[in-house]
Amino acid sequence: MANTVDSIPARRVLTDPAGLVRYQHDEAEWAPYGTPLAVVRAQTTDEVREVVRHCLTHRIPLVPRGAGTGLSGGANAVDGSIVLSFEDMNRTVHIDPAERLAVVQPGVVNDDLRAACAEHGLWYPPDPASSPWSTIGGNVATNAGGMCCVKYGVTRDYVLGLEAVNGLGEVVSLGRRTTKGVAGYDLAGLIVGSEGTLGVITEITVRLRPARPQERTVAGYFASVVAAGEA
Repeated sequence: MANTVDSIPARRVLTDPAGLVRYQHDEAEWAPYGTPLAVVRAQTTDEVREVVRHCLTHRIPLVPRGAGTGLSGGANAVDGSIVLSFEDMNRTVHIDPAERLAVVQPGVVNDDLRAACAEHGLWYPPDPASSPWSTIGGNVATNAGGMCCVKYGVTRDYVLGLEAVNGLGEVVSLGRRTTKGVAGYDLAGLIVGSEGTLGVITEITVRLRPARPQERTVAGYFASVVAAGEA
């Protein structure tokens, strides 16, 4: 990669064509994709900031990538881009049982967060179908839902705050780390669902609920689509 980011070890900057293949696209069947110039596996916010600044300086397209489980092509590479992978930023930083919140890096898998919260008698409700593999960063970027969203809400309803690197290469902190917060604009909520267009998320603070019994799925059978809709 031309003008390689000095702060990131070469072993975490992938340029071999064979190694780039699995980073080219997500699970969208028909969405177009290209060949990236490189894949950078960042481990810290500072490294993410340096990658963003590098791409800004050299006018290189930047594609943030979580687990690649999306169905919309949002993580698909474009020719000559740098794919910024969060697979190595996978740490649960802090769980606060008193405030009922957790602070996580974007590469934390949804189900892993749920398991960690359960040890404290807490629960993280958003449950996309890909929860055994999808990451919280991707869930936030796409405002993921799931079966529980009908009763408990989608990802945006559980994001209290976040840290992100904006398009100027600046690290910004938005939202809060408290249960109650009523002042100012909901800028953290604005980032949720923006799919990387407003910034690259590097840390997320999520609201938790008390643990409750394991959910059960009920299947309903109807004579027609109209009857199902009426029900």
